[in-house]
Amino acid sequence: MREIVFDTETTGLSPDRGDRMVEIGCVELINRCETGREFHAYFNPGRPMPSEAEAIHGLSTTFLSDKPGFHERAADLIEFIGDAPLIAHNATFDFGFLNAELAACGRDPVCLSRMIDTVAMARARHPGAKHSLDALCTRYGIDRSHRIKHGALLDAQLLAQLYVELTGGRQIGFEMAVTMIPTGAGDVDHAPVVAQLRVRPPRPHAASPAELERHATFVGRLSDPLWARYGTVVDPTAAAA
Repeated sequence: MREIVFDTETTGLSPDRGDRMVEIGCVELINRCETGREFHAYFNPGRPMPSEAEAIHGLSTTFLSDKPGFHERAADLIEFIGDAPLIAHNATFDFGFLNAELAACGRDPVCLSRMIDTVAMARARHPGAKHSLDALCTRYGIDRSHRIKHGALLDAQLLAQLYVELTGGRQIGFEMAVTMIPTGAGDVDHAPVVAQLRVRPPRPHAASPAELERHATFVGRLSDPLWARYGTVVDPTAAAA
């Protein structure tokens, strides 16, 4: 299964108030393993960078001044993500900016049914704990010593490791898994998504007729079995029939 882990950096907190995306980083996973394929781009937002935002990610107006606009790289980004599920930390924030940028250049939005939110997953798995990317990397022993400031590609790389841990780590399939499900509120494309723990159902198993026959033969060879003294012996082949 192909999945894309991504992160964005922006000029602020709300595209509705004119904030823009200035960086995106994407990491490709196939069956929860990083393939080495990545997409990374900086964008000129066409507006000055607020000092508060620059203090977080270090991207200045001067640095971004010669970068392409989002519309110039939109086709490359869309081709890279394809129709894969998209994983982000506090995903409604990143999806909001991504879809605002797509709308601004006349492209269709990414359906929210593709969204997987690792914050929601972490809350389901570790209720009451801290759920920031830094805190979760510390919890799972993911090295973030090189993370001085926020960076979209670096954060996507860290998040890819975290996502694997949240979905079972190196023992995927041996423990509870987290499923992202729509809450049912609103229309399908805009239904909020939450995490729900599910337990993998046990594999059906039963003795075959040949195994039951061998068992009955073995029991028949026992001399004075203990259970015969205190109750009726049940023929397992008859019970199976």
